[in-house]
Formats: sequence, C-alpha cells, structure tokens
Amino acid sequence: MLQAVDHFMKKHQLIKKGQTIAVGVSGGPDSMALLHYLWNRGKGESLKIIAVHVDHMLRGNESYEDLLYVQTYCEKNGIPFESTRVDVAAYKKEHGLSSTQSAARECRYAFYAEVVSRFDADSVALAHHGDDQTETVLMRMTRGSSGTALGGMRASRPFGASRIIRPFLGITKAEIEHYCRVHKIFPRRDPSNETDDYVRNRFRHHVLPFLKKENPNVHLRFQQISETFYEDETYLTEQAEKGLEAAISEKNASLVEVSVSKFLGMPIPLQKRAITLILNYLYKQTPSSLSSIHKESFLTLLRSDHPSGRLHFPQDLHVIRSYDRCRLVFGPSERQAGYQLELNIPGKLELPVGVITAVYKEEYPNEKRGKDVFVCDVKSVSLPIIVRTRKSGDRMALPGEGGTRKVKDIFIDQKLEREKRDVWPILQDGEGNIIWIPGIKHGEVQPSGGPKQWLVLQFQNFCQDV
Repeated sequence: MLQAVDHFMKKHQLIKKGQTIAVGVSGGPDSMALLHYLWNRGKGESLKIIAVHVDHMLRGNESYEDLLYVQTYCEKNGIPFESTRVDVAAYKKEHGLSSTQSAARECRYAFYAEVVSRFDADSVALAHHGDDQTETVLMRMTRGSSGTALGGMRASRPFGASRIIRPFLGITKAEIEHYCRVHKIFPRRDPSNETDDYVRNRFRHHVLPFLKKENPNVHLRFQQISETFYEDETYLTEQAEKGLEAAISEKNASLVEVSVSKFLGMPIPLQKRAITLILNYLYKQTPSSLSSIHKESFLTLLRSDHPSGRLHFPQDLHVIRSYDRCRLVFGPSERQAGYQLELNIPGKLELPVGVITAVYKEEYPNEKRGKDVFVCDVKSVSLPIIVRTRKSGDRMALPGEGGTRKVKDIFIDQKLEREKRDVWPILQDGEGNIIWIPGIKHGEVQPSGGPKQWLVLQFQNFCQDV
C-alpha cells in the first residue's frame, strides 16, 4: 500500500517538503490510516501535520466519543489537533437544505477553511480512496451529472488559497483496513455505513462487489477514466469559452446576448458546454430546478427554422430569440411571454407549465388515454410538429363536432386561468392545423390507410388543477 500511495502522491505532486497539511479525521479507518501515513511521512519531509475533526452531533454521545477518540490518539502521538462541534440538524433547518449529508459537508468544509486560514495550511488532505471514486463516478452517471462532475473526485483541486488533496485515490478500502491492522490502529466505526439508507451505501454494498468480482483492480480503471475525462473536459471547456467569446454580442450581470449563427458555428460538443458556461455565469449558484432539459430546449430554439421564440427558465430567466440574436435575461415574470418551438421526435420539451415528450411506436400503444396523451398514426399528420402559445384568431377542429371552435372559447369553457392562457402549449402540424391542446382537448385528425406507425405525445402537467 505504501508504495502505491507514494507513487500516486509523486505522480500528482500532492505535497512538498516543509508544507503544512491539515488532515480531515473522522476517527474511521480511512482517515486514521491517512493521518498515520502522513504523520510518519512528515517526519522525514519536515511536514507540519494538523488533525482536524468535526463532530456533526448527529449520533448523540456516540459522535462525541469519536471526537474524544481522535483527540486522545493525537495527544498520545504528539499530533496537533483542532476540533469543533456543529449542530448539523439545526444548520440544515436554518438554511433550508434537503440533505443532511450536504449540510454536514458544508459545516465540515467551513471548519477546514477556518483551520487553513488560522495555520496558513498549504492543503487539506482527505481520505477518499479508490472504491469511493468508483462509487462517485457511478452515482453521478446514474443521476445524470454532466461536465467535470462526471469525472468524479480530483486528486487535487483548489480550496480557497490552499488545495484539497486525496492521496488514497489509488488504493482500495481493503488495503486501508489491512494497513490499520498492521499498524495496530483501532478505528471507530459508524453504524450508518452498514445500512442501505443512503444511495452511496447501496452502490457500495451491491454494485461495487460485482465490479470487483469481474476486475479486482476496477478502482484503478475508474481512476484512469476520471483523470482522462477531466483532462478532456478541461480542454473542451476552454475551446467552448473561446467560441463563446466570439459569439457573445452583449454581456452584463443579468444578461447575455449571443449571435445565433456564431453560436451554431461551434461544434455540437462545444455548444453544449457553451450554454452551461452561460447559465453558470448568469445564475452564480445553479438552481436545483435547472436540468439538462432546459439546455436541450435552448439548443432546440437556436436550431429551429423559426426565426423567433421564447423560453422561460427558473428564477425568471427568459430566453428570447429574434432572428440572429438570442438574449438570456433576468426580469419579472412575463405573463405574456410566448414561445414557438419545433418538437423533435423522439424528443422532449420543457415548458413553463409542463413537459411534452414525443416518441414513435411500431405497435398501437397501451398508454392510458386521456387529455394528457395524444396518439395518431404518423401518416395522418404532416411534420414538423410545432409547440407554441396561442395566437389571435386560433381555431381548432374537434372530433365529431363539425366545423371549428375558437381556442379562446375552449380555454374559457375549460376554466383555464387567465394568467395561464398565454403560456399554455398548443400543438400544430406542418400545415398549421391545431392537433392537440395538452391536458384540455384533442383535435380532429383523419386516420390514414395501410400499415401504421404510431406517434405518441405525452404531457406532464406542472399545474395539477388543469
């Protein structure tokens, strides 16, 4: 193990002689092994090691005993020790956080930053290992992360004026446990790690053993993937920044305007990273309700043959396209803001009041029929399907009624609230016929003869009262 860690540290240039290293120590096997390793290595390299412990006060007296254990170990071995106790449950409630783990991490890192400042530490060493890295990459892939987040944890990254370093990413949990036994380290155990209550634990208990059975060194493959991915992603993001700089025609704290033609002149991988850069710039702190669907909607708007259109993003960010200009601007909620978008098939559009998905099916679908589902044979409608807001004079042919009805009257009959009428989606075919008002009415569509392929549209309604 020592040889593997030494090699990893040297490869990533994690420490230098004479540095001050704060070590995050929970009292568990991973962090105790890291503290022991760095403390003994530091004797020959003039390192100043500081053990740092945060009691999250989540397990009552048991978590306080963790603090006392680390404190006693450090006193016996002459290791400088810093600790704090934080009521994470109260912090979570005060800051409106949904995740206890996220709240604990925020409190922990805040204390790390305090210790770094007080002792002018060069880095904070954390005990994440190769198995943790494998779990992290798999978890992020599963939940749909993008960008550098998909690469997992970095061996070294900035942390204020210092750095976060992870010397153990090249070794496994089993190697750490062996190290503890050899060096007679008797760590504390957190019983919550043995349950399946947390997502990471489920990956650890059920997915990781399968992967290790197929390849005992799978952690090395995932670490290699992580490093390669981060290098590639860094380069692509730099190229996207250059392309975006040429495409932006106006920019301030609440507005970014781009040339549509210049934006689309970038390769598609750079376009995807460019919209992420724009949103990161405007939002500062990305809202949890922002998703990949918003980014895809933006790209669909720019690629559409229609010269104008609008989208509404979280926190009143409006996307307004007019010919070769597209503006992303914050402003008060625009009740009258319209949109006109082409629906890709298969594809998905997120709108102010819901999400519309479109797929082709070879057999007649068994989906529950209703106002939120539209099914017809493909030959009975002309493409493309356009999703738009209402226009003055809109009329719609309804099955079995003969003639047409005003969309305005349909909205009134359905008691659709006035403020929703200007943003409610209307779907028309390539000939301009209104075929569906999601959640409200199906239009009249004449079936075609012969073999059929089915077009299935579904609407996920954000407004449960409609």
